Amino acid sequence: MRMYDIILKKRQGQALTTEEINYFVDGFTKGEIPDYQTSALLMTIFFSKMNHRETVDLTKAMINSGDVMNLSGIKGVVVDKHSTGGVGDTTTLILGPMVAACGIPMAKMSGRGLGHTGGTIDKLESINGFNTQMTKEEFIYKVNKIGIAIAGQTSNLAPADKQLYALRDVTATVDNLSLIASSVMSKKLASGAQGILLDVKTGHGAFMKTQEDSFELAQMMIDIGNAMGRNVSAIITDMNQPLGRAVGNSLEVKEAIDTLRGNGPEDLYKLCLALGTELLILAGYTNSPDKALQILQKKVEGGEAFEKFRDLVKSQGGSIEQVDNTELLPQGKYKVNLLSDKNQYIKSIKAEEVGLAALTLGAGRQTKESKIDLGVGIYLHKKVGDFTNKGELIATIYANDEEKSKLALNQLSSCYEYSLKPVEEKKLIYGIINKDGTQLIK
Repeated sequence: MRMYDIILKKRQGQALTTEEINYFVDGFTKGEIPDYQTSALLMTIFFSKMNHRETVDLTKAMINSGDVMNLSGIKGVVVDKHSTGGVGDTTTLILGPMVAACGIPMAKMSGRGLGHTGGTIDKLESINGFNTQMTKEEFIYKVNKIGIAIAGQTSNLAPADKQLYALRDVTATVDNLSLIASSVMSKKLASGAQGILLDVKTGHGAFMKTQEDSFELAQMMIDIGNAMGRNVSAIITDMNQPLGRAVGNSLEVKEAIDTLRGNGPEDLYKLCLALGTELLILAGYTNSPDKALQILQKKVEGGEAFEKFRDLVKSQGGSIEQVDNTELLPQGKYKVNLLSDKNQYIKSIKAEEVGLAALTLGAGRQTKESKIDLGVGIYLHKKVGDFTNKGELIATIYANDEEKSKLALNQLSSCYEYSLKPVEEKKLIYGIINKDGTQLIK
């Protein structure tokens, strides 16, 4: 078998066999197939696309390139959630404790961020001492003991995906649905959870800009999961403005804690309830969305979800003092306010640009080697549809560098569009795809 023939075959629009896909992934992972041939194949896949069977085969090959977690030692139906990324996306820190408080084991393997803000692991490291590095045995023990653990992904979990993504990133071949779907699902399936919920973002601040592409990607990932014997559902959610009000690592941790205490932003709490409802159904806890919703609300209102977050932090060596008093979390020493220049409604907030302003402050990574500043970020006092009086506070920038704060203020001010007329409230959830089919939310 030759890589040249595989590239030519795909360039001619033909489907690759299972053996050809395995040969390519195995050879590339071992360093036997050079980057230039891999890049050529990725580009032909980008234009010629892959069918369902090819996409499943590619996912399987990437899973088999490294370790596969066996979570059979965890009691109950293990669930996991994956978001396709956005701005102010703090759902894992709220959702995990909520679901675990219901007795559903949440075994979450997360990564670090590369982009405008940190990943879940970076956010949790805003809490002094929080440790996400553990052995498989420790991971399983913690989930069995308190119902939840959040660990960093091991370097040998779907290593082929990591290597392929690095190449896709520099060859303009990232945004192909089959390549995206296989990338996401290879990591999730290798992580071992029996029930997987996908939070597929759509809109200006999301990777998928249109609802059509987001629904198509969601269905493709569900089909991959189902083909491999897993129970997978997806919720299509809005990312035309940041989720919640906080953008930045410690700010998002504080917002997550506030939400678990019942004082968080309405949109963030509402989305976590919707995600939690679907997770409870995936785990077989109940078949009734209304019942699941009521149970989750009680877990928050009764303080059990917040206590489960405290258990999580304590279990993984984090500072309980910072959880109980969030003012002790890292915070930028400079505060710069964005004020309204007239009486007006906020028509739109460009989510991606807000994220880039946070990146300027140091809340994210420009490269893999970049060091994140955990205390910087942006807090949005006003969201789309809100009315602002002249001189009223719209957003606050938290910074540790005055020059960066000035640059971020200019970026942030250009993120807003205004209207003199009332603005219609934006939809938060567009649809749910599960075993019962696709349900569009009106």
